[in-house]
Amino acid sequence: MSEISANALAAIDAINLKYIEALDSKEMNKWLDVFSEDDMASYICISRENVNRGLPLALMMDDCKARLYDRVTYIEQIWAGTFEDYQTRHFVQRVRAEQIDDSGFRVLSNFSVLYTPENTGGSGVLATGVYEDEIRLSSSQSDGRILSRRAVLDTTVLPRYLVYPL
Repeated sequence: MSEISANALAAIDAINLKYIEALDSKEMNKWLDVFSEDDMASYICISRENVNRGLPLALMMDDCKARLYDRVTYIEQIWAGTFEDYQTRHFVQRVRAEQIDDSGFRVLSNFSVLYTPENTGGSGVLATGVYEDEIRLSSSQSDGRILSRRAVLDTTVLPRYLVYPL
């Protein structure tokens, strides 16, 4: 396809900013709003080792919109108060974007997530990896949503359990 417009790239970057702001502020409904309303909207968090070996086992497998809603419900209503909470700080850098049709884009972004446990105050690296996204923009390419996000982790062993998506 043709070169991606500056408006489309700005819209893609704005989606990532909304995504990380929602997670770093623990506003899970805002995180959910970043995803498409399409029933096939998905979030998968998987290790690079499993991807390389062709193993579908993932740390988080929200493979449809209903499971994205379930993730938010579990975090806010089921797990609330049952885990040692932690603060995250996400850093994301888009490294490639490719237009696949009139409104669809494949986007690859590097990410790193730092965390600070509520009780210790000491920060560390929670995870690094890449986001492999399919993003849908509006017809004006001024805004959009994530249709699918696959967070591929560089590490196989994390320093703590995951509650929040990366």
